[in-house]
Amino acid sequence: MDFDIDIEEPWNGLGTAGTDWADLAEAALEALGQVAPELGNPRLTASLLFTSDAEVHVLNREWRAKDKPTNVLSFPMLQREDLLSLAPDGPPEMLGDLALAGETCAREATEKGVPVEHHASHLIIHGLLHLAGHDHEISDDDAEAMEAIETKALAILGIPDPYGDRT
Repeated sequence: MDFDIDIEEPWNGLGTAGTDWADLAEAALEALGQVAPELGNPRLTASLLFTSDAEVHVLNREWRAKDKPTNVLSFPMLQREDLLSLAPDGPPEMLGDLALAGETCAREATEKGVPVEHHASHLIIHGLLHLAGHDHEISDDDAEAMEAIETKALAILGIPDPYGDRT
């Protein structure tokens, strides 16, 4: 899968000095591809926007009728069935778009007592799973399955279980 990544303020001031958000996103995608192989299809593309709470607030209000920022927004462009049946050869296919809210991500990381890089990796993986058709709001079983995939991908990156209940 190919990522088109844009980084806006406030991301340049977040995290450890010198954090390369594009490299972090690529690493998250690579780890997720190891546990969700459908995301490794070379035809897939997705966009990722590292942006501000204000921008995510506008997107959330416009597209989800929720008048507040959120940590990550996912805008899928393929149905899960289409993703799973996508042949590896052929023209590029857009999986969808993600937008990450900087201030919310930083605040949540502080509240959880984790580095913002770890939380951003988790949100990218979470958002990509939404693009791939996973949904934690359908049922407890679906939520557990999605969390298990997230936890496995994060473990590959050396990031502890954000849910705190798996090994």
